[in-house]
Amino acid sequence: MNRFQFVADHSPRYGVKRLCRIVGVARSSFYHWRAAAPARAARAQADTELAQRIRAIHTASDGTYGVPRITAELREGGDQVNHKRVARVMRGVGLQGLRLRRRHRTTVADPAAAKAPDLIGRDFTAPAPNQRYVGDITYLPVGERGFLYLATVLDLHSRRLVGYAIAEHMRTELVLDALAAAQRTRGSLAGSVLHTDYAELCVKPRDRGMACAGRVTLHDSSA
Repeated sequence: MNRFQFVADHSPRYGVKRLCRIVGVARSSFYHWRAAAPARAARAQADTELAQRIRAIHTASDGTYGVPRITAELREGGDQVNHKRVARVMRGVGLQGLRLRRRHRTTVADPAAAKAPDLIGRDFTAPAPNQRYVGDITYLPVGERGFLYLATVLDLHSRRLVGYAIAEHMRTELVLDALAAAQRTRGSLAGSVLHTDYAELCVKPRDRGMACAGRVTLHDSSA
């Protein structure tokens, strides 16, 4: 309870002047606060109604929308609100948007490593299947276990996922396993070009029985 409300609640018995002196507020401030009571009540009612609309939008987004998206939705619906008010009302009713985990860096380029030639030239298209592929590694949060790492190989002609591998590490073997899966899908990767973020694969020999994959020309996108 604030001091003004305390004075208002007990003023019939003890008087405003005495209570203001006890709680340390000016009488003029108390009277100003009391005069503004109807406006405060109207704002509180407006916030309650706004909270209902916010909750509906938040629920419709499966709890993913935060302040910026909800503010935009409200404005599209005719509400003249700013993000600060939306943030305040959301805090008041305990709503928040989905917070993504901090990005986990999967590759760090070695400045001393040999750089593969750029055979893609930033042209991520292919006139036919089995000519150009793109490879990448990403991470998958798995709760208390930490992360799993996913390596993928996509055909730039069809945009089809032709090979992938998942492991608890991001060593060369992970990418080799993804290439092996792509090789099994396509039968051969001979003569094709792979654009990859995994620099180590571009300079290490390809082995592990991957005769066809060994003839893939690799381009390191970190170069």
